[in-house]
Amino acid sequence: MNGRQTGPNFSMSQDTQTPARLDDVDRKILSLLQRDATLSLDDIAAQVGASKTPVWNRIRKLREAGVIRGQVALLDPDSLGLDACFFVLIRTSEHDPDWAAKFLSAVRARPEVIEAHRLAGDIDYILKVRVRNARAYDRFYQALISEVKIHNVTALLSMEELKATTALPLE
Repeated sequence: MNGRQTGPNFSMSQDTQTPARLDDVDRKILSLLQRDATLSLDDIAAQVGASKTPVWNRIRKLREAGVIRGQVALLDPDSLGLDACFFVLIRTSEHDPDWAAKFLSAVRARPEVIEAHRLAGDIDYILKVRVRNARAYDRFYQALISEVKIHNVTALLSMEELKATTALPLE
């Protein structure tokens, strides 16, 4: 699970991508789109001080370069009854490719997992899991450990989300 993220799933690729070269206009466009991807081309052009065609061409090039991976609707988990957010710390004694592939498949198959990372340090993996409540988390946990051998699992319940953003710093 090392490597760059591609869409909502992560890959085990070791590839590294050369950072895109962005000028101030690109940064302004990206900043606007990160805040509101529903802005019209007219609005974006007016706010960056350019005409529509060059702005559209820049957005197209940013998509082609993979800088803009997609546009999505951000949903409110509480409105959907997904009140519990758990951070799941996983340690494993297994590090072979077959185990990693099985783990990756298990994680990808579960919509409750909204983020997954392979870590350096004492913890091997961390998952961000959104569920309705502790019982729903337990069902998730039981299903995961029945499918993949895991040495140790620690679940931490988030009591309050202090900051959440999808916007990346564009400095």
